[in-house]
Amino acid sequence: MDPIRTAIKKQLLFLDSEMIQVKDQFQELLQRLSPDNRDSALNFLHYLVLRKTDIQELQQQLHEYGLSSLASCESHTHRQIQVTMERLGVKILHPAVCTMDYGLQAMEQRSHRLFGLPRETWPSSVMVTMDASFLEGKHQMEALLKNGMGVARINCAHEDESVWLKMIENIGEASKKTGLSCKIHLDLAGPKIRTVLLKKGKSEGKAEIKKGEKIWLSEKGKGFSSNQVVISPNEPGVIQALKVGERVFFDDGLILARVDKVTEKGVALKVERISSKKPFLKAEKGINFPDSDLAVPSLTAFDRSCLPFACKFADTVGFSFVRKPEDLVELREEMRKFTAKIPPVILKIETQEAVVRLPELLLEGMKEKDFGVMIARGDLAVEIGFERLVEIQEEISWLCEAAHVPVIWATQVLENLHKSGIASRAEITDAGRAAMAECIMINKGDHTLEVLKTLKDIAKRSRALKVKNRLTFRPLRIAERFFEREGS
Repeated sequence: MDPIRTAIKKQLLFLDSEMIQVKDQFQELLQRLSPDNRDSALNFLHYLVLRKTDIQELQQQLHEYGLSSLASCESHTHRQIQVTMERLGVKILHPAVCTMDYGLQAMEQRSHRLFGLPRETWPSSVMVTMDASFLEGKHQMEALLKNGMGVARINCAHEDESVWLKMIENIGEASKKTGLSCKIHLDLAGPKIRTVLLKKGKSEGKAEIKKGEKIWLSEKGKGFSSNQVVISPNEPGVIQALKVGERVFFDDGLILARVDKVTEKGVALKVERISSKKPFLKAEKGINFPDSDLAVPSLTAFDRSCLPFACKFADTVGFSFVRKPEDLVELREEMRKFTAKIPPVILKIETQEAVVRLPELLLEGMKEKDFGVMIARGDLAVEIGFERLVEIQEEISWLCEAAHVPVIWATQVLENLHKSGIASRAEITDAGRAAMAECIMINKGDHTLEVLKTLKDIAKRSRALKVKNRLTFRPLRIAERFFEREGS
């Protein structure tokens, strides 16, 4: 017999055996999940088994033999391996439940429950970010619905409940008039770790800095002179968690500093990079601590105060800066204080820890019938490094597809077009990738209708070319770490 054929069969039999064992190994976990999600969870575990293994050589051998290279098996992992084995003459006694059709239908049904049916001729649902400017005219809301908006996003970090309610009422009126339904998505604000200038630049709202300079983080600013750059992170517990050598990013990564020393009065940072023509550290800009284990709750006191409103009016609730499964447990428990039937949660993946713990977050999410994931690429890029964003956003998409969990592709989709009316070449390509997700989120801007029209055309063309490249599977570190944590 051909030795390569024998090697292929041996490796497939090994993977098949590993996947069969998973059901018994995780039986207790699977029983804790919603019955609607158990088959999907099992497929997800099968995918993790596959991705903790380096199968690049196997894929090449399969491709040379004209067999499935397993490159697009996320939604039906075990069954794809079984079908490939059948082509090699292996008799399969117990076919896996998750076929390709099962995976496609599960994802479609869940997407429709979360985001509603996509508009006619649209391949994806579209989420549009609202603000107070949308209250100026009802006709604008009707135009948004007619041009593809299926979900309205309200950011609880801005305005207040009276404005949110008025937005929801206007959307409801526009829906009745047009006959087009629209889901309401409320994004919880999450922890507001932002720059507060305590000394130099306090009155101006900005402080000039230079590379190599020492700046300080301090909660109160005591013990510093008025000409020193001293910043409060606006959240208690942040400064105490920092250690020497850890990175600190300001203003969406434009400024990089590193912890130089920790003292009683504060933490000294040394500025390592300023990626802006104007070397100013401004007030009210975001701060990211990708190397630090912060003792900051994902669910803030303000978030809790928004939950009664969210439980009454929202179809879905966005959980900002979720980091671990316990965070999701806490949010759902808090919502149950206000309603027996809680709205589905959308997990916003925007921290390094959330990426590492994504398998556990997805499995925790499956304890309820419906939930989703938002790839929040703004903070995520700063947290993991811009050069890793392409890799990580794809890994998140693969894992969610394996779990049959709908994904929202968010942050800077056609941003130049939205703000200036002119699209850049790069963002057109990015929008094409966004169209592969179940829902696309667009932010605020002056050219929302134009963005919707352009996005529709791009999405239709991109979906027609969806299956294009053959992927190879090196070991996925997220999968390896999951089994290490589970003690396997």
